[in-house]
Parts: sequence; C-alpha cells; structure tokens
Amino acid sequence: MAAVGGGLTRFDPAGSARGLLLLLHGGAESGFDRVNRAYPAWCRMALMQRGLAASMRRHNVAIWLLRNRVRGWNEQPGREPTPVTDARRAVAEASRAFAGVQVVLVGHSMGGRVACAIAAEDAVVGVCALAPWLPPGTSVAAVAGKDLVVAHGSADKRTSPQASREFVERAARSGAASYVEVTGAGHAMLGQFRTWNRVVRESSLAMLGLQRTNQ
Repeated sequence: MAAVGGGLTRFDPAGSARGLLLLLHGGAESGFDRVNRAYPAWCRMALMQRGLAASMRRHNVAIWLLRNRVRGWNEQPGREPTPVTDARRAVAEASRAFAGVQVVLVGHSMGGRVACAIAAEDAVVGVCALAPWLPPGTSVAAVAGKDLVVAHGSADKRTSPQASREFVERAARSGAASYVEVTGAGHAMLGQFRTWNRVVRESSLAMLGLQRTNQ
C-alpha cells in the first residue's frame, strides 16, 4: 500500500466510528520542501484537531490530520497535484480503517482547495473549507451533490473571500452550499480560533447527521 502523505495523526473513538473528519492543512502554490511537524500550516490544523477532539469523541467521530509530502500545490499539465493524491489516499485509508464510514473533509487555505477537488470520493459526504484558496474558475464538479460550508474571514488578505462566495454560489446550483463570514478575521485563524472551531464542529456533525446546525 502506498504511504499516506507524510503521515496521519489519528484520534480514534474507542469503538466503531460514526463518522470521520479528515483535516487538510494549507501550503503554497509551489514548493517541493518536505512538510514536517514544525510547519506552521500543519501546526495550525494540529491545534484545531486537539481543540475538536473532545467533542468528536462524545459523538464517536474519528478526527484525522493528514501531513502532506510536500508543501506546494505544484500544478502540472496532466498530473494530479501531490496534495490531492495524498488526500485521496487518506480517504481510502479511512474506508479501510472503518468500513462504510462517512467522511467530512475540513481544509484550510490550500487544504480547502484540496478538499473541494476530492469531494466526489464515495466516502465523502461533505466539505468544510476554511479561508480556502479557490482561484476564479475553480471547478465545482467534485462538490456536486455534497454538503458544502465555506467560511472566510472578512479581513483575509491572502485568499479571497469574494472568490469563496462565488464558488459557493456556483456550487449551490447542484447541492447544499452555504457561506459563513467570520467578521474581522484574517487568514491564519488564530485571532478567533473558537469561532473557526465552532463552525467546523457544528457543520461537520450536521453533515454526518449527528447534530443540527445553528448556521
């Protein structure tokens, strides 16, 4: 079996899983440096994983964090970007670990783009994209028929809230899609971390049919 990215950090329930959150970290448009555990984008999602662990455990939901092999999206004609391949392998591993498990993809920045690219995987029921990097014209085909929540800080200067809104508007033509504005928040999610965690927690549990969302 091919290795799953640079590795998976797994928080699993004691028994069978009623669902699984797969966290996908950010990166860069290009770059082949290896991702280690000191990489800020990975650390940011590790903090989120720890912050959500207790609430997910109460619902018997596993929460996994993928560490990509390389930092960059590194788009090349005719080849799938490495982070996309890594994420597909992680979803396949989730299905092997918990037969029939429903997966929610939670991606920040580049990880949000990755999540939207692989949402058509059979195990995936929804995507929660946080301050995603969604260049104009990014395809919505993979999220068709899936639940989608996109949250973006109104003060984000690195990725575009407007591009996120436009993506949601296009995705809403073929599925359940909603946009959440995090007022005053920038890109890094550090200033209002409890708000970001709440969006992920409520949206993900709703997608898994375990809790109604207040959004």
